[in-house]
Amino acid sequence: MVPGSLLGMTDYENLAGRYLQIWNDTNPTTRRAAIDALFTADVTFVDPTAAVAGRAAIDSLIGAVQAQLPGYVLSLAGTVDGHHDQARFGWEGARPGGAAEVAGFDVVTLAPDGRIDRVLGFLDLVPA
Repeated sequence: MVPGSLLGMTDYENLAGRYLQIWNDTNPTTRRAAIDALFTADVTFVDPTAAVAGRAAIDSLIGAVQAQLPGYVLSLAGTVDGHHDQARFGWEGARPGGAAEVAGFDVVTLAPDGRIDRVLGFLDLVPA
């Protein structure tokens, strides 16, 4: 168990894994179902390229990023750090078998029900 939180580190790691799995899901139906399960209805997402609110907007954003970067797969980069119902984790994206062409880290906060209610994203590497 993490001090000041109801979650243990494994819970934060699972959360980050589920989050990245959504970004990799190119099936609109299963992706949206996963979004509905992981995010609150009023979730907000802000990074240097986007600021959106709500599940439908996050779904549209992910679809647009997938169209812009076809074939990219996001994976966890490093360890997940969490406390007080918030977590941060690095990620990177690459085409299968290739080197990372996009990378960053996200900070997520959790609602009392354990779903993500806020995402703050930072980009460290973007494709040319």
